[in-house]
Amino acid sequence: MHKVVREGLERIERELSEYHEAFESRKVLVAGGAGFIGTWVCRTLLRLGAEVVCVDNFASSLPENVEELLSQQGFTLLKKDVSKPLAAEEVGRVNIVLHLASRAAPPEFDSFPVETLLANTVGTANLLELSRACDATFLFASSSEVYGDPPPNYVPTPEIYTGNVNPVGPRSCYEEAKRCGEAFAKAYEKQYGLDVRIVRIFNTYGPYMRAEGIYGRVVSRFITQALANQPITIYGDGSQSRSFTYVTDLVNGLLRATCCDKARGEVINIGSEREIKIIELAHLIKKLTRSSSEFKFEQPPPDDPRRRCPDISKAKKLLNWTPKVGLEEGLTYTIEWFRDKMS
Repeated sequence: MHKVVREGLERIERELSEYHEAFESRKVLVAGGAGFIGTWVCRTLLRLGAEVVCVDNFASSLPENVEELLSQQGFTLLKKDVSKPLAAEEVGRVNIVLHLASRAAPPEFDSFPVETLLANTVGTANLLELSRACDATFLFASSSEVYGDPPPNYVPTPEIYTGNVNPVGPRSCYEEAKRCGEAFAKAYEKQYGLDVRIVRIFNTYGPYMRAEGIYGRVVSRFITQALANQPITIYGDGSQSRSFTYVTDLVNGLLRATCCDKARGEVINIGSEREIKIIELAHLIKKLTRSSSEFKFEQPPPDDPRRRCPDISKAKKLLNWTPKVGLEEGLTYTIEWFRDKMS
């Protein structure tokens, strides 16, 4: 296990010290458990004493992410697409279901729009049915994409903002699917009394991100380009902004939302309050990597949001959660991981 990952897991475990009993000896199904965030969640849950069933079809994740977990007691891997029915007999009775399964990189939306839609709609319904059969807590990992491109008076964006989304645009397979997934969760809560929680995740980065081809995200792409002294590709003029959360902070917030009583039935933003322009991020990564890369500007993708920044007042109040890892610190960890991975 890489030093950065080990120290990150230790950090999460310390920050969740008061919640260990909520997961100890509990059986947790993690859909998308071999993905970027899911890998961290599975590892954290095992450290907290949970039994983990990782469900993944490896459409955009990597088997190597969970390979070393296969020998650990309490970990089971089930290769399966969540858009196919999942019976309780296949996984046994579970106490918690975490739905993290979805393609999430914008280039993937162009190549796999149907699969993206199915994972967040039919897949959500299937996992809700499993939760209902097991009387399990269900957490849906939604996204800041449900907000679309909010107007300036809704940035930072609170959970009450209902969104400005193009239902037939190039990102709609993800944006509208996440909105539909939220609707499914609330419908099961209303009709069946199911314990559901929804977290809207803002841009997250850290070790286990993919950087290659259509799977690359802005942070991983910038870092790998900078480390290779290749041109750093910026879409548009770089004036668009995002808020980046280091993965250990995200997992801390996500698991708090899973077990806190106050989070039952709630929709909660999880993200960083620090908003940064993409051009500034590129300069920062170039500085931290000591790269000689130049910037290469390309046409922005259609419907690309101009700003993304969460209002996390609700997370602070209900979960007692705020991000702890600053952007420079988190980027330094991520750069170290990628540097070793590329060497």
